[in-house]
Amino acid sequence: MLLSRRNKRHRVYILIIEIILLVFVVLINLPFFWMISASFKMKNEVLAYPPRVFPSKINFDGYKYIWTLVPFARYFFNSVVVSVSIAVSKIILSSIAAFAFAKIPFKGKNTIFYIFLGTMMIPFEVIVIPDYIIVNAFGWLDTYWALIVPFTVGAFSIFLLRQFFLGIPTDLDDAAEIDGAGKLRYLFSIIYPLSKPALLTVGLYAFLASWNSFLWPLIVTNKDEMRVIQIGLKALQDSWMIEWNALTAASTVATVPIIILFFFVQKHFLEGISITGLKA
Repeated sequence: MLLSRRNKRHRVYILIIEIILLVFVVLINLPFFWMISASFKMKNEVLAYPPRVFPSKINFDGYKYIWTLVPFARYFFNSVVVSVSIAVSKIILSSIAAFAFAKIPFKGKNTIFYIFLGTMMIPFEVIVIPDYIIVNAFGWLDTYWALIVPFTVGAFSIFLLRQFFLGIPTDLDDAAEIDGAGKLRYLFSIIYPLSKPALLTVGLYAFLASWNSFLWPLIVTNKDEMRVIQIGLKALQDSWMIEWNALTAASTVATVPIIILFFFVQKHFLEGISITGLKA
């Protein structure tokens, strides 16, 4: 009897917690829902008072505007190219550096690693001007090189992968050495397959950071054909009349790749976050 009461009380607590979490989920996603709803409204409905939750009639003028009257497709393409390139290059280059810090003994390894970690404390705004001077000296302004090269490796990615590599048994190191496998072959043939969660985590972080980047693309690009999607969103607000249904439509399109990417890698992403923090 007592056990039955405890079970009922436990189920009530669980139900209350689930209701509270559901309320928070609805509140958190309410702006996202409003953005999607506004993208299908007429221009005069977006700012109507009292506000309408749903459009009176499904309207695609906002989507037609961004795909026909502004080069939004070019902005989208540029963001995909830049973000994918940064994610792939950061996975490869950061994993090589992390492998050296985790598996290869050399003099001053810890000191150099701590210096790398120290760079994470420097705000990006501090190094914007030196980076711009370097990019300009190479003649890379208004090119993909300026948007990609400065972000091909990062201290946080090296740290995250190093933490994961440290958890791989040293027996595999010895076995690879006995079989005559070189360092790079060991990395790409053995470490990579075992480190899929961590690698995807690094790639996802890099993709999101690049996709949402605004300051650096604004500085190094002037031509309209080199703008990325975040600059394109700002460009939609630069006229006297802001097309709010077009702006929300563009914001919705800009959000879709992130949702799709996270949907496919969320399992490995959460696994990578949980594993990489276990060993220092």
